[in-house]
Amino acid sequence: MTERVALIATVLNEAKSAQAWLDSIVQQTHQPDEVIIVDGGSRDNTLEILHAYHDRLALKVISLPGANISQGRNRAIAESTCAIIASTDAGVRLESDWLAQLAAPFAQDPTIQAVAGFFQADPDLTSPFQVAMSATVLPVVEDINPVTFLPSSRSVAFRKTLWASTGGYPEWLDYCEDLIFDFRLKAKIGSFTWQPKAIAHFKPRPTLKSYYRQYYLYARGDGKADLWRKRHAARYITYLVLTPLLWALIFFAHPLFLILLGLGAAIYLKQPYQRLPHFWQKLGVIGKVQSIVWIVIIRVTGDVAKMLGYPVGWRWRWQHHPPNWHEN
Repeated sequence: MTERVALIATVLNEAKSAQAWLDSIVQQTHQPDEVIIVDGGSRDNTLEILHAYHDRLALKVISLPGANISQGRNRAIAESTCAIIASTDAGVRLESDWLAQLAAPFAQDPTIQAVAGFFQADPDLTSPFQVAMSATVLPVVEDINPVTFLPSSRSVAFRKTLWASTGGYPEWLDYCEDLIFDFRLKAKIGSFTWQPKAIAHFKPRPTLKSYYRQYYLYARGDGKADLWRKRHAARYITYLVLTPLLWALIFFAHPLFLILLGLGAAIYLKQPYQRLPHFWQKLGVIGKVQSIVWIVIIRVTGDVAKMLGYPVGWRWRWQHHPPNWHEN
């Protein structure tokens, strides 16, 4: 007997994207047995749009003003009567077989506990900025090591019993909550079952300002959760020690040190430049050159955002003493 599957998500002021997202749920070849969406207090007409889909989906909408993403997801999962939970986010566009791909491993092997789907960039391919953003911040499937991959909660499925055994999403954390949840799951099961064909199409941020804010908040979340100390330390050392040292050597010792600076920049930018041709279909020569330049600007902007956000998160951690996320 096929186990029942619930699709859960949280929303907040998603009126501009909700219809396309909900349409992609309606078009799923494997329809969810339940769709449970928690609204965190939208001030636009998100709720009206959601309620318009009651006749097309097995939909339950819960209004929970002030809830963060973790609280919303935990409430949605708790309300579900299904054995398997598929999680996604508003603002994405799901492939029509997304849920079928996520659900298939559970049907094939009842011992499977969690399945990692994938998400792909969905940029405006005529925009050099959007193309550069996609190449810079979002992985392509070739980048993924299935053994170590930590899925985003915009494309993942797991057993409700597994969720319960981990304590769920960390409700004290407002960003990076799905990473902590992933770590908790991996501690229980070892690794996720990799399902790269379960694809959610995700639009990158449309402006440099919104991108800066996004990565500032991500880094603040890292600080709150005490994540990636070495990565953040390496970033501070690179920007505040090594780069100024190399420029000093170029000006006061020998200009050949410029080669070292160029080599470091090439290594640093290698991955986004390797991804860039995946998104070049509709760009002319000028657009391609612009996207190359945008990658540098986007990368540096993101790093500045992270360096400013991380200590803010650490300060919050010192002041509030949050739970040890290694424990349930």
